[in-house]
Amino acid sequence: MTAMDEMLSQRQREILRRIIEEYVATGQPVGSKTLVERAGFDLSSSTVRAELADLERRGLLTHPHTSAGRMPTEAGYREYVDELLARPETRPSSFGLRLPAARSEVEEALQATTDALSQLTRLLALVSAPPLEAATIRHVEVLPLQPDVVMVVVITSTGGVAKQRFVFAEAVDPGLVAWAGEYLHERLVGVRLRSRLLRRALEEPTLSPRERAFLDAIRGTFDAVEDERQLYVGGAAGLLDELRAEEIGAYRSLIDALEKRAALLDVLAQSFDARRPFARVGDELEPSGLHEVALVGVSYGLPNQPLGAVSLLGPLRMDYEKALRSVQAAAYELSRFVEEAYAED
Repeated sequence: MTAMDEMLSQRQREILRRIIEEYVATGQPVGSKTLVERAGFDLSSSTVRAELADLERRGLLTHPHTSAGRMPTEAGYREYVDELLARPETRPSSFGLRLPAARSEVEEALQATTDALSQLTRLLALVSAPPLEAATIRHVEVLPLQPDVVMVVVITSTGGVAKQRFVFAEAVDPGLVAWAGEYLHERLVGVRLRSRLLRRALEEPTLSPRERAFLDAIRGTFDAVEDERQLYVGGAAGLLDELRAEEIGAYRSLIDALEKRAALLDVLAQSFDARRPFARVGDELEPSGLHEVALVGVSYGLPNQPLGAVSLLGPLRMDYEKALRSVQAAAYELSRFVEEAYAED
């Protein structure tokens, strides 16, 4: 059995927690005297020093030089985060998100969530959009380009776009084109792609044969919406506001993350299995090309269908407890929003 495999005592867990919280708050290595004075331990400094030495032996703490206090390692952060994740679930606190009133405006709700999270935590906020099959139609236009050429434009709630030109054998009645645009906009805005409501509108039996034939000719546009995964980001502008010299590498990795959205989406997609919070610390993100950073998050969506993840990406020295509370509260509010947005389908 290695030192890392040995069970920590309750006292050691408490000391590790206090070390990490003090280090996160100050950015300075924490000594035994500081720990006793600020934590209120009913222990002698010598006893605390012995426990700190054992935690260092286990690879959970380190110190920059002989006379300095201790600071957590990646393994120490991982142990601490695991303790946070193991706590009993409670209903998330109110997050105060100002989500759009229109149920079809999912795109705005996702961006509002990232903006609010980044402002609250000063970290990089990430929200992955629902997959294409869960997106709703936001806008439909049917435009006459030439007497025999019509363009159809479809925009979804998550930013997907399809534009298709249709060339007919003869001139199309402008009145029919105008009717189709009004009818599709009225019937389909807020409706999910590839849903029964979409099919019902396109195959409405009360329409005239001429109207149904025209809709049948242009319906391919709704299957042509690009299935490009979307990742909404908030807080990029404030990344360097509280930069510390020793964290330059971590912040460089955060900036690089903005260029690696596909890798981040893969990490988030692997965490959709349950509504339990998740965390990836340090080397656990290395396969995605990220270093010296940590990611915490939780999925959001419908009761039996996760649609995406709400997460925060930041340096290892982040306030994990606050970050986890924040993503849980934001995911709860976002889940309520999408449940209402998709309620009729």
